[in-house]
Amino acid sequence: MTAPAVEFRGVGLTYDGSPPVEAFKACDLVVRHGEYVTVTGPSGSGKSTFLNIAGLLDTPTTGRYLLAGIDTAALSDRDRTALRGSRIGFVFQSFHLLPHRSATENVALAMLYTREHGHQAHAARHEQAREALVRVGLGSRLDALPGKLSGGERQRVAIARALIGRPSLLLCDEPTGNLDTVTAESVLGLIDELHSHGMTIILISHDPEVAARGQRTLTIRDGALTEPAAR
Repeated sequence: MTAPAVEFRGVGLTYDGSPPVEAFKACDLVVRHGEYVTVTGPSGSGKSTFLNIAGLLDTPTTGRYLLAGIDTAALSDRDRTALRGSRIGFVFQSFHLLPHRSATENVALAMLYTREHGHQAHAARHEQAREALVRVGLGSRLDALPGKLSGGERQRVAIARALIGRPSLLLCDEPTGNLDTVTAESVLGLIDELHSHGMTIILISHDPEVAARGQRTLTIRDGALTEPAAR
């Protein structure tokens, strides 16, 4: 049997202090390959902490996190970074694009820290970046600077950047938070399409209509993750 894409076994995170702060309460969670899971909850509830744990940006202080069957607690910092780069793509509310770099260059920079260097590697990165941009519908905007792109186009560049490493898991943190309704629907349609092609997606949103697009919705409140009855 294939291991889950994401498996929490009593995973929690407490920050040291006087008193300690329990940012994310210990919980169990299984996300299967190809699932589309949404996460909702009020501001400050622990949603970003949850996403940081799932994305290997924060290390849990209790429990075990298995990513595609790999026990991440057993990894060195270097191996965790390598696993994150090869398995996980991130899409944030803010696009985090470099303003003086073209769409292609912004996407290609996501592969800058691979072991391959030199002219051929540079050319290969840019070719892969162009392919990723075509995939998200930006084949005509390859050389455009972020300032010349609409908000929806900039988010598509960010999604292309997340996809260039061919991740198996896509983590989205309020990906439509800075977009108008029509543009948000376009971006969400793209995420739906990625899911239809087998991508595992975990998407955080405070918007109930966005959250309802997932196959199931988790709720985080005061650091506690719960799963309502199936819709």
